[in-house]
Amino acid sequence: MRRVVLAFVLALLIAPAFAHKASDAYLTLERSGQALRGQWDIALRDLDNALGLDENGDGDITWGEVRSRKRDIAAYALAHLKVSSGGKLCALEPTGQLIDSHTDGTYAVLTFTGQCPRASPTLSIDYRLFEGLDPQHRGLLNFVENGESRSVVFSADAPHRIVGTDTGGPLTQFAMYLNEGVWHIWTGYDHILFLLSLLLPAVLIREGHAWQPGTSFRRAFIDVTKVVTAFTVAHSITLTLAALSIVVLPSRLVESGIALSVVLAALNNLFPHVTNGRWMAAFGFGLLHGLGFAGALHDLGLPAGSLALSLAGFNLGVEAGQLAIVFVYLPLAFSLRATWTYRRVVLTGGSAVTATVAMIWLLERALNVPIFSSFAAPL
Repeated sequence: MRRVVLAFVLALLIAPAFAHKASDAYLTLERSGQALRGQWDIALRDLDNALGLDENGDGDITWGEVRSRKRDIAAYALAHLKVSSGGKLCALEPTGQLIDSHTDGTYAVLTFTGQCPRASPTLSIDYRLFEGLDPQHRGLLNFVENGESRSVVFSADAPHRIVGTDTGGPLTQFAMYLNEGVWHIWTGYDHILFLLSLLLPAVLIREGHAWQPGTSFRRAFIDVTKVVTAFTVAHSITLTLAALSIVVLPSRLVESGIALSVVLAALNNLFPHVTNGRWMAAFGFGLLHGLGFAGALHDLGLPAGSLALSLAGFNLGVEAGQLAIVFVYLPLAFSLRATWTYRRVVLTGGSAVTATVAMIWLLERALNVPIFSSFAAPL
């Protein structure tokens, strides 16, 4: 049983370090009467997996390679998107294609228009991009009508959605953003590794130059509570300010800073300078992580009609996701705290791996060079 528990803790710590960001595409659809106007941002790495854009196989997708396949990209994408109004399909036509850079790579930007045969209070949307190729893919829709926006998430389990004026009120939006907040923290591997790096020593006591097992679960619980609370308060502040466009920083700077926070938190476990004040580090770097959360929230889009509830839902979802990790981690870590394996393999080895991976993230993000990525798509 102890081996099973240890394996679980190791998997929780190390697995995210080698995982890639979940595949997302960003679809904006604006309706005015029977007319539609859309923009669809799709990662080149995902399109390459579906269409083989890298013709010479050199690992770089150039603008020339994308341009030569513009018709194929548009045809593939629009073949996997069906929009209906009043039970009748709306005709979608591509109007242009650009290249844009997101924090996680380069995207093809497909613009299109649509015309529905009849007006209806709602639209029925069937989204099946990369169906059969990537079951983890999500489509993040921002639907705009009459100056108001509403966000919807498509997945392999939920490829069909109804949007429009009769699709639920603010509480529906609250529930959707709550769910997205939970999944964002669970798939935000840099956020998870930062939090775990701060939590790993919570069940230990620093004596001289060595970590020793703690004797009190209550003390460990209080330490964890301080760390999580400080992180929560900090990122709630900057998440709100950034989501409301009061504080805006370049995403490259924010993402690089988040990677640096993971490096420093992991190195502090190997060469301790802060042992009793980790909650202060959690607060300080939590301000930066909040800006990262806000980037994800901007990708989803904040509906003007229920902005406060949606923002609160996303924030609470992030907290729920964090607490789920803590509730699993703390009892397991406390049960293993006295073992050599926890102190040497989980704490020391895990922190070393985390610091190494986060340093590579930092180089990728700060210098815009591909290391983990299978290719870089230059603008």
